[in-house]
Amino acid sequence: MTYNQMQPAHPAQPAKPATPGAGADVKTFVTAVLLTFGTGVLMMDGWALLDSGFGAFLGLVAGGFGIFWWRSIHGKVFPRELGTKSVVILTVINVVLVLLLLLQVS
Repeated sequence: MTYNQMQPAHPAQPAKPATPGAGADVKTFVTAVLLTFGTGVLMMDGWALLDSGFGAFLGLVAGGFGIFWWRSIHGKVFPRELGTKSVVILTVINVVLVLLLLLQVS
């Protein structure tokens, strides 16, 4: 009589999570630049609007609230995996702030 021994099953290896590539790093860098630039433009908008340092202070406070809002949406200020849509929206907001500043100056 032949007896076939069962071979032990190999435990399943957990799948390795996909690591974000260079595109994610570029989006994170662009986000850092746009958030910093946007806060500075908000300060200049406040200065131009009120003609005083108090306006710049209000712009800085608004920039802080904007960064806090960004963090509440994405979980981190500079998340590793960020959607392109968020970066595009942030770019549009910065363009609008610069146009507002140019309209105030002229």
